[in-house]
Amino acid sequence: MSTEAPAEPAVNYLNASYGIKSWLLTLDHKRIGLLYLATITLMFVVGGLAATLMRLHLVEPQGALFEPETYNKMFSSHGIIMVFFFLIPSIPATLGNFCIPLMIGARDVAFPRLNLMSWYLFVTGCAFVLYDTISGGVDTGWTFYPPYSSLYAQSHVVAAALGIFIAGFSSILTGLNFIVTIHKMRAPGMTWFRLPLFIWALYATSLIFVLGTPVIAVTVFLLGLERLLHVGIFDPAVGGDPLLFQHMFWFYSHPAVYIMILPGMGVISELITAFSRKKIFGYSFVAFSSLSIAVISFIVWGHHMFVTGQALYAGLVFSVLSFLVAIPSAVKVFNWTATLYRGSISYEAPMLYALGFIGLFTIGGLTGLFLASLATDVHLNGTYFIVAHFHYIMVGGAVMAYLGGIHFWWPKICGRLYPDMWARISAAIIFIGFNLTFFPQFMLGYLGMPRRYAVYAPEFQVLNVLSSAGASILGIGYVIPLVYLIWSMRYGPIAGPNPWKAKGLEWTIPSPPPTENFEEIPIVTEDAYNYPAIEPHAYPDSQGVASV
Repeated sequence: MSTEAPAEPAVNYLNASYGIKSWLLTLDHKRIGLLYLATITLMFVVGGLAATLMRLHLVEPQGALFEPETYNKMFSSHGIIMVFFFLIPSIPATLGNFCIPLMIGARDVAFPRLNLMSWYLFVTGCAFVLYDTISGGVDTGWTFYPPYSSLYAQSHVVAAALGIFIAGFSSILTGLNFIVTIHKMRAPGMTWFRLPLFIWALYATSLIFVLGTPVIAVTVFLLGLERLLHVGIFDPAVGGDPLLFQHMFWFYSHPAVYIMILPGMGVISELITAFSRKKIFGYSFVAFSSLSIAVISFIVWGHHMFVTGQALYAGLVFSVLSFLVAIPSAVKVFNWTATLYRGSISYEAPMLYALGFIGLFTIGGLTGLFLASLATDVHLNGTYFIVAHFHYIMVGGAVMAYLGGIHFWWPKICGRLYPDMWARISAAIIFIGFNLTFFPQFMLGYLGMPRRYAVYAPEFQVLNVLSSAGASILGIGYVIPLVYLIWSMRYGPIAGPNPWKAKGLEWTIPSPPPTENFEEIPIVTEDAYNYPAIEPHAYPDSQGVASV
């Protein structure tokens, strides 16, 4: 790719104005991405505190901190906040908003006002959920299963459901904006097969946003309506069907798993190729695997319902489809591994997060096959095995990718570098702490410990203490980047336009970028990831003759 970048921009998006009003009314995609970053970080802290208290409670078999009702509210708040207000919007709303126009050669997204509106909707949704948490919480779990949630739960179900309903519209607007931007605002020469793979991943994610989010919005709206008016929708006591709720909920919520992980996969593609200095292996396969995941994810929701009494043949079909959706995910892992092979690899912090992602996501994906099988799912359903699997995908996958992307684009965001040694240490601490936290939960689930219980049998204490100790290490790993990234905004060394020597249009403009991104719209003349070919190493054979 080639473009003429201004040597000294007159103004950048950070220095244009320091007034709060200018931020709250901004139409600049970069500033909106940072507004999302601040809001999502706040929600991550609140959800993380709930998780910390849960793990402290579970140090003792009879519970150390809470009554069972309070513990129910604690894990419900943790799940609702982390799923709907961190994992789903984390990469698209922050890195997606910041990077998409920069990576495709545009000056902004297609609909800047809708972009700002999506943030205000998200903040409104956050406010309802935080109000719910402060005023007593919800005790239904993040899945809101009726009939308990629709009639019997003595908690603020409607407030939480309303927060999710409003935040859903934020996701829909974001997805619509990204789809139109990618279709209509690419720079001249930026064909579909010159797009960075991060853009392909966000495009596939946006399709799920637009097609799937209305389903969960309608579902939680109907739940709130039933709870307020006692009409028969999901509650069998008044003529409803609780399985209807599960079908509607999981029709969205299984694709939502890929809303959380697909953008992370796009980030990993960028990191692997940048820090191995090679073109991605099988670009078209990796690109189309993102679309394949998005399509197949809509037809596998029934594997969450194997034990609900659905027909055996329906279970078999959903089981086969669940194995099928693993294929495009495996394509990505194999292609990343092939890209690393004989690459000129450097182990900066973003690369460490990428390698950690591959390891943790692979474990999470393989254990998902146990849950996609009818026979093993019957035993493992409702146990800590599911908790461990989910967190290996979501925390080990999505959060590792999110942190990798933040570290990769941070010099572009603020124009300064962070302390690399501290970044590498934090990546290692997070990887170690994560495995200590969640790997014991695979064993707990296999042994039969049910999830969502405030107490447990004494024979499970050792593994629970190990898990709680790992959570404390993991928490330290998360706090360290927060400290040094904030420090770097003022005291970090100047980054320059391209500190990683990476390919891509975003690395051809100053850091931080000018308000309008590009003085002139660039003309793209080469494929993505056009790194120079690496000379193959010579290996001596048994006669001492060098051979390639």
